[in-house]
Amino acid sequence: MQFRDLQKQYEVLKPEMDAAMIAVASGAHFISGEQVKVLEERLAAYVGRKHCITCGNGTDALELCMMAWGIGPGDAVFVPDFTFFASGEVVSSVGGTPVFYDVCADTFNADAKSLEAAIEAVIAEGKLTPKAVVDVDLFGLPADHEAVAAVCKKHGLLFLEDAAQGFGGMLHGKRNGAFGDAACTSFFPAKPLGCYGDGGAVFTDSDETAAMIRSLCVHGKGSFKYDNVRIGMNSRLDTIQAAILLVKMDAFEKYELADVNAVAAMYNEALAGIPAILPVVPEGWYSSWAQYTLRLRSREERDRVQSELKAQGIPTMVYYPKPMHTQQAFDGLKQYIPCPVTEELCATVLSLPMHPYLTRETVQTVAASLGKYTVGYCLLACLERVSAMLLHISLSVFVFAAARSRAKRGYLAFAIGLHAIFDMPAALYQFGYVKQLFPVELWLAVCALYALRSARKCYLEECDA
Repeated sequence: MQFRDLQKQYEVLKPEMDAAMIAVASGAHFISGEQVKVLEERLAAYVGRKHCITCGNGTDALELCMMAWGIGPGDAVFVPDFTFFASGEVVSSVGGTPVFYDVCADTFNADAKSLEAAIEAVIAEGKLTPKAVVDVDLFGLPADHEAVAAVCKKHGLLFLEDAAQGFGGMLHGKRNGAFGDAACTSFFPAKPLGCYGDGGAVFTDSDETAAMIRSLCVHGKGSFKYDNVRIGMNSRLDTIQAAILLVKMDAFEKYELADVNAVAAMYNEALAGIPAILPVVPEGWYSSWAQYTLRLRSREERDRVQSELKAQGIPTMVYYPKPMHTQQAFDGLKQYIPCPVTEELCATVLSLPMHPYLTRETVQTVAASLGKYTVGYCLLACLERVSAMLLHISLSVFVFAAARSRAKRGYLAFAIGLHAIFDMPAALYQFGYVKQLFPVELWLAVCALYALRSARKCYLEECDA
């Protein structure tokens, strides 16, 4: 089973894909070929923007916007705490300061109230100048761009939509990539629309921003190739990747987007009733389902379920295990406001296999395994608590007997040894020497029953005495 089955996709698209790649090889125009221009026009029309500028990858797309807007030292750029590292990395790359704000627990996307609190905290301190907001379409679902746009307008901030995971999604009929002063996306292979390498794009309605980004993409080019009017970078989409994306976009528009939403519906149906929080798509929103991400009740349960699913050959991923503000690369940055939701999500989220080519049978297999382990862990947790309670009651009896009589001090050593034996399998499980949880819990139950039986005997001896 593949987490995102790109091989299956290639098998389906093979005739068209091979023909497109051969056409590029035959034409030998590998950089800035005609396919790049055609793709940019098609992408702009699809999203509903005046301009689309392709580039080397999604991270470059974000950084190009920062450069075009003149973000630099002393500028604060507000970034969700729960997202991929690149969303904040690019701010530091151009000399700005990322300031992290929290997200909503149900959608995983920007919390406009937390954003405003972060902006007000920066303004109150007076050391940084608020300049821009990055709003991320996480896991394919559009963020609440209307609420974020209102905050940006109130404080006079530039608005950048990070649609790296959200291409194809819609908010009230408007495509992801159509929001903000500019928007960026990624064509990394695992994205909703992915190429066979790296690729990205910037969308904007601003002629000035578009012209600046086109210059920055090619070493700050002016009127011709060797006229360099500013410091830029080398970030262009290869012609062969454009050709691949054109083929994939046909499939994406015709059936992949609809099919991946059908897969999400299958998951929702199959997973109904399990002790986990399923992903939410609010009324008026449409997701492109870059990931199908649910929430479990604790880090321990999430890690155990992931381990058990792996043992069954079912791949899963954790997006993301650490809040942005805890990344080592951001050590020394001030955290202006707390982000408790992000911290909770990082401890509990788990993403399941997700792509348009998943069959109902595969979805049911994943759901059955997940349901077994989540419900099973509920029962095992109850068993563990009962076992621990019985053990500690029994140990109290042994300790009391040892305290009352010197002749029975051996009970103290017995209690210590029994407790060590009780905890040993759990320690072996934590260190990975024991792979399955059920034998551990069974052992704990057996130890507890033995302890209870021995404690009863000890108690009766005390009564007789």
